[in-house]
Amino acid sequence: MKNKNFGRFLLLWTGELISSIGGGLTSFGLGVYIFQQTGSAASMALVTLLGFLPTLVLSVPAGVLADRYDRRLLMMIGDGCSALGIIYILLCMMRGGGTLTQICIGVFVSASFSALLEPSFRATITDLLTKEEYSKASGLVSLAGSARYLFSPVIAGFLLAVSDVKLLLFIDICTFFLTVVSAAVVRAGIGTKESEKKDPFWHSMKEGWKVLTEKRGVLMLVAISSAITLFMGMFQVLAEPLILSFSDAKTLGTAETICACGMLVSGLILGIRGIKGHYARTLSLSLILSGVFMAGFGIFEKIIPICIFGFMFFAALPFANNCLDYLVRTNIADEVQGRAWGLIGFLSKLGYVVAYAVSGAAADALGKIGGRGVGRGSALVIMIAGICLAISSATILFSENIKILEVCSDREKGGKEQ
Repeated sequence: MKNKNFGRFLLLWTGELISSIGGGLTSFGLGVYIFQQTGSAASMALVTLLGFLPTLVLSVPAGVLADRYDRRLLMMIGDGCSALGIIYILLCMMRGGGTLTQICIGVFVSASFSALLEPSFRATITDLLTKEEYSKASGLVSLAGSARYLFSPVIAGFLLAVSDVKLLLFIDICTFFLTVVSAAVVRAGIGTKESEKKDPFWHSMKEGWKVLTEKRGVLMLVAISSAITLFMGMFQVLAEPLILSFSDAKTLGTAETICACGMLVSGLILGIRGIKGHYARTLSLSLILSGVFMAGFGIFEKIIPICIFGFMFFAALPFANNCLDYLVRTNIADEVQGRAWGLIGFLSKLGYVVAYAVSGAAADALGKIGGRGVGRGSALVIMIAGICLAISSATILFSENIKILEVCSDREKGGKEQ
């Protein structure tokens, strides 16, 4: 049963890997398209913000739904219907449109349905796997998430050299249906799993908050995650305009892929071996290094050092994600995983909202000072964000509440093995 369920997880993971690649094609293509049309980092940040807000706002109710209804069915609905927004953008472009407003609408609609996906997917991992398999699964999940940075940019860069953004949108639409099929197969294999006791919706949401506040260490990890997403969100928005300011889309795609290879290497290592202990310390050190490498990313206006620092930045991230996932997952009861992850997703991603709202405008404003341009303005914001990330991550080393989470996880795992 253990091997069979892990095989089902791999099928589900493959679907999410394909979906991530398709989403990365759309994200890259629309980013280049908007920058070419407007030359503004703020316009790129606006599209990113509108694509992110539904995920943030709907993550909590989506988590409650994941505990009340069939999680695989919710994944199928979220993946399948999210194609509607991309189809809308494609139709607008085919009719000669494709304005910033139309792109924002399409991205917003697509993201609204995609919000159903993450809590159900994470809770399904708990349904399928044992605690001993969580660390390996987390490494593979990080690898799937990195596919949008690893494979999509170089593919999109070459496709844009021979075609335009409409081809990327069409490919993304096709990937949605492949992921729906993989979720349907897993659903048929393990059957439906709905909660027999359906408490009032708001009561379920309050239960999710109660779960997080029962252990101060979990709540502290969520607060730290929110600060981390603030700084990383700035990097996410401004890396593309930084490179596009002195290079073209093909070079950008190649550079993003080289940088994301760092996440591939780490993801493979974690997928094979996992992390055996010292989760709190590993979490802190990996995030400190991420901040240092992020700051280095913005120093030079040359593609080679950018690729080197970018590679090291992405190599450090999976270790942090793995530790965060393990410490939280092993300290939350299985039956409330969905609503807990929904609330965790909402709180931890608040930093992204601030980052997407201010980073583009800040880069444009700093670029105008002294006539340095949006590229150097983006670089300066990225360097400041990296320094702040390194400093804030160091606080984890001194948190006793977070260290207690690791002790509780080890005690529970040891008790299960006995």
